[in-house]
Amino acid sequence: MASLIGRNSVATGKSLSHRRALLALGGGNAVEWYDWMVYGLLASYIGPLYFPSGNSVAETMSALAVFAVGFAARPLGAIVFGTLADRMGRRAIMLFSIGSMVLSSLIIALLPSHASIGVWAGVILLASRILQGLSTGIEAPLNSAYIVELAPEGSTARFGSIISIYVQAGIVGASLVCFLTTSVIAPDAMASWGWRIPFAVGAVGGLAFLWLRRALPETLHTTSQPQTGPARVGQVWAEVWQHRLALLAIVFVVAGAQALNYTWATGLPNLARSAYHENPDTVFLVSTLAGICVAALYPLVGRLADRKRISRTFLASRLAVVPLIFIVLAYQQPGIAMFTVVMLVGAPVLAFTMGLYNTVAATLMPTSCRVTGVGLGYAIGVAGFGGTAPYLLLWLQDLGAGWAFPVYGAALCLLSVLLYVLVLRRGGVRVGS
Repeated sequence: MASLIGRNSVATGKSLSHRRALLALGGGNAVEWYDWMVYGLLASYIGPLYFPSGNSVAETMSALAVFAVGFAARPLGAIVFGTLADRMGRRAIMLFSIGSMVLSSLIIALLPSHASIGVWAGVILLASRILQGLSTGIEAPLNSAYIVELAPEGSTARFGSIISIYVQAGIVGASLVCFLTTSVIAPDAMASWGWRIPFAVGAVGGLAFLWLRRALPETLHTTSQPQTGPARVGQVWAEVWQHRLALLAIVFVVAGAQALNYTWATGLPNLARSAYHENPDTVFLVSTLAGICVAALYPLVGRLADRKRISRTFLASRLAVVPLIFIVLAYQQPGIAMFTVVMLVGAPVLAFTMGLYNTVAATLMPTSCRVTGVGLGYAIGVAGFGGTAPYLLLWLQDLGAGWAFPVYGAALCLLSVLLYVLVLRRGGVRVGS
């Protein structure tokens, strides 16, 4: 009996430890996505204050150009800090990631406008967004690697799906906080100072999760003796090159997921508002409901993947996306009812795609170069195919070639399956295969 109690105590302790780790990891991830999305949502308020030109469209475009620079900084963050995470350890870089996001959000919340400090206002804003880009460039791949190394056997996908719930919470939370702020504060006050409130909320939330991450254990272990800095860095990149097919697979595993993610999160809502002039409040409501549906389905995705094996679930779900992505063709003319159908029917498709891709990517690299390889592949996949998806959707629609977009998305998914199977056959999948 005493032995049984002892085993139960140990199991309970590990369970509590895992819960704390998931809260620290997931909460930090939520803050990262919250802060990243808030800037895009508030660009129309930021532009006139930091890039005044007298033309509201040009001012907003300038603010969005700074938003795009953040995407460009992601691969650099993945390369530099991914290498450090594989050389020094995971925990220190996780603390840096969320700490830099907190700092940059706080700077933006307090930054004087162009009227106060001139051109330096725009320069500091740009520098803050570059810092956020470096942070987001390493946050997702580092968390994915950490989950694969931390999760108990048979629970890898479930743990990964829980992190995905936090990510979705950050995305939906950004929209919700901005909506509440604009609802409470008068338009003139919102344009003057109210837009700073969502950034301040993100900074405060980030401090809480920064404190929680201090207690996370280190998961990077090596059987060899520590090497000197340059030799170790060289070894990390030599291993990434050795697994270059896996790196290419990661790029397209991420590309297929993020192309769908940005299509549903920003592409379709922008199409509804700008091309079809749907009611903005209704579009916001439908988008929020779709995001909540996606988050609610993530635990099911994780449990299914752990029960049926990650590789089988990934292949089946990714192949199922190929015909289902063509549902976007149903929304070819104004009609909020059809927009609602497309958004909500797409939610389970998006859940199965987004709920697994991070975990799958992390299984393709060995521990010794996992963060570097996953980080580089993730950054290329997001920057090259995710961030461009909304623009491509609207552009093709404007050309009268809207049919080409789902073909493009289906091709990305099929290519990801092909590359994943090639890696699988070469014995490259290391967890949950």
